[in-house]
Amino acid sequence: MAKPLVRLRVVEIALGAALLALVLRAAQVQLLEGRKYAAAAKSQRTERVVLEARRGTLFDRHGLGLALTQETYHVGIAPNELRDPPRDAARIVRQLHLAPSDVDRGLRRRYAWFAGPYTTLEVQPLRSMRGVHLEPVLRRFYPSPEFARAVLGRVGEDGRGGGGGGGGLERLLDSLLAGTPGAAVVLKDREGREYESPARVISEPVAGNDVVLTLDAELQEIAQRALDDAIDNMEADGGDVVMLDPATGEILAVASRRADGSMRPSAFTETFEPGSLAKIFAAAALITFDRIRPGERVSGEGGRYRLPDRVVTDEHPLPALTLADAIRVSSNIALVKFAARLRPDEQYGVLRGFGFGAPTGVEFPAESPGRLRPPREWSRPSSASLAIGYELAVTPIQLAAAYGAIGNDGVLLEPTLIREIRRPDGTVRYRHRPEPVRRVVTPQVAAKLRDLLRGVVEAGGTAERAALANFQLAAKTGTARRVVGGRYAAGQYTASFAALFPAAEPQLVVVMKIDNPQRGSYFAA
Repeated sequence: MAKPLVRLRVVEIALGAALLALVLRAAQVQLLEGRKYAAAAKSQRTERVVLEARRGTLFDRHGLGLALTQETYHVGIAPNELRDPPRDAARIVRQLHLAPSDVDRGLRRRYAWFAGPYTTLEVQPLRSMRGVHLEPVLRRFYPSPEFARAVLGRVGEDGRGGGGGGGGLERLLDSLLAGTPGAAVVLKDREGREYESPARVISEPVAGNDVVLTLDAELQEIAQRALDDAIDNMEADGGDVVMLDPATGEILAVASRRADGSMRPSAFTETFEPGSLAKIFAAAALITFDRIRPGERVSGEGGRYRLPDRVVTDEHPLPALTLADAIRVSSNIALVKFAARLRPDEQYGVLRGFGFGAPTGVEFPAESPGRLRPPREWSRPSSASLAIGYELAVTPIQLAAAYGAIGNDGVLLEPTLIREIRRPDGTVRYRHRPEPVRRVVTPQVAAKLRDLLRGVVEAGGTAERAALANFQLAAKTGTARRVVGGRYAAGQYTASFAALFPAAEPQLVVVMKIDNPQRGSYFAA
């Protein structure tokens, strides 16, 4: 009997030990690891999600939306939850404009997913349908896709500026427009899908700021249409147009296009030699430093003037020319002769004063400073070249700002694309005020320069066809050889035109540049 009793005792002890181990393990799970397992279970039923912030709107100066954010939806369908699959499938096809075969194929799976995105109007009838799950997503929308595309830029797949192969203002202003995302916790079903139950919001998203641009939608459309017509009619390689308010520096329109239809912000980033458009700045130096007498004339040299290093020619020579004549008929010879009276530092100082050789400061992701070499780097013909717009590389925006200074009584302003920044509640965070860079010439000199430019659109001037019946323009035409691969390309030119409107009290500066026109006039009036 002793041995059976011993064995029984051993079994009892073993069972007791096992039971104690189970109790201790249960206590460990409940007391020590309960939170971990509860968290794991909860994580299988919940998910932390990002709540998108509404990106701010880009408006034109009159409040027209140019880049907006609208709520759209991805649509998910759980076939086993549909009440009447055939009827529901037909309704989904109709509302989402899908092919019936795509919907039928999707409903054979455990979960069908249609990315869209779909508008609120399209999904509204589906909201009450059992088995349809809507995932809201904010989408950037451009009402006029080609409107100032190179300037506005695009957003990327991540909703941030700089997508679609371009930067533009969407990229530059991203930190202002983007806002701050929020966060929420949502419930999921056994398949890992989110329920359409209310989420627990951890932090609310904060919308981005709205930005009112200086662009005028109507003038922008006019500029783009005029540029398109000029490029097509002249069989040109491309071109740019800039319109600017000389009293404020606000850019009212900027259009750039290549012959193949592509758009890039070349008005800010690509330079050219301005040719005769720069002659008015040589005149500014001559008048400022009192190097010319009223009515003084120089010989036209029969249209051919030999310098030690080069020959200067005029296409339509005059026997003798005043400074006004030289600007009116765009005489290279007269301007070279007059400019020889300037010291290099004087000639350079005025060109630098008008903003050449440095970025304008316009709010844009990229801007070329152009090229204006200091006098210590000049060669013997540099003074003559600069007087007629060579050895000088400028952008259209630089030219617009410089002509704007002539229209603004001699004060150069920093050009701008931003008129106002508004917080999400509509209050104004920033409002543009004109930013003077410097006074370049006196009001009296600026008035004389405008008088010189008036002559260009009068009878016998190079832009007489640009004259308007009811308003007087102050303008200048330009034609310059094109630099390709570091040297002048035979038979290739840049045609350009700059105007102040109206001449007496300018309210608008227009600069137009046409690259390598193949037919028609060599200026873009």
